[in-house]
Amino acid sequence: MIVREAPPYDEFVRAWKALRGKNALSVREVACVAADRTLLVAEIAVPDTPVVALAAGVHGDEPAAPWALLSIVRDGLLDPAFSYRLWPCTNPSGYIAGTRSNAEGVDVNRSFGRGGTTPEARAIITANRDRRFALSLDLHEDYEASGFYCYEPKTQPGRLFGPAIVGALTEAGYALQAFSSCYDLGYAPEAREHFSCEPGRVVYDPAHDLVQFSGMPYSVYMFRRAAARVMTFESAGSICWEDRIAMHRVAVLTALKELRNLTNP
Repeated sequence: MIVREAPPYDEFVRAWKALRGKNALSVREVACVAADRTLLVAEIAVPDTPVVALAAGVHGDEPAAPWALLSIVRDGLLDPAFSYRLWPCTNPSGYIAGTRSNAEGVDVNRSFGRGGTTPEARAIITANRDRRFALSLDLHEDYEASGFYCYEPKTQPGRLFGPAIVGALTEAGYALQAFSSCYDLGYAPEAREHFSCEPGRVVYDPAHDLVQFSGMPYSVYMFRRAAARVMTFESAGSICWEDRIAMHRVAVLTALKELRNLTNP
């Protein structure tokens, strides 16, 4: 099982609100219509720059990912060449309960179809309406993993970022997840032809994901509706808290470096 070492959610909210004004960061709460909760959304607006979307905590039992995103912003590590929309924790009721699903027992990461089928998904989709992002990063944890890995669609514009991210994690001394034939990535056996695996990296066909899953994941929604490029990061939920956070820090900063290099070759 995942080792839960995260502080309470109200402490997490206070930590984000304490950053208001730092590096032009705004932080506000967005209502989840028909639910007694809100989502934090933070933004850094830099005129005439591409916008990057970062999200974490869609599964409440993956608490290191939200704190990793907080640490990146708190430490001023975001590349100033971009603007940012940040969703610090997209499933607060799950975070509080320590559950994968939200308070209604629904996996928020399968609810981004048809305009959103959970209060959380509807809030995000509404807030993102008419927005376009150069890159969308979604931070997760996998408690069955012993190393880091990432998902990346094979149909991205330009080169894929995965090799650079895997290389940076290796250089930093962090383990990569190796995939045996029995490792559960959530795909049906007959879907094997639609994705490929190597240590630390899964490359998939986003069109097939619409068929594979019963509800639309956040990353597929972003790729189809809002973002030119998407990636999903999975830190190893079975290792220590500090390393789970550090894995995400390396991955996010490397992705931003790759985007900058692609934008300004």
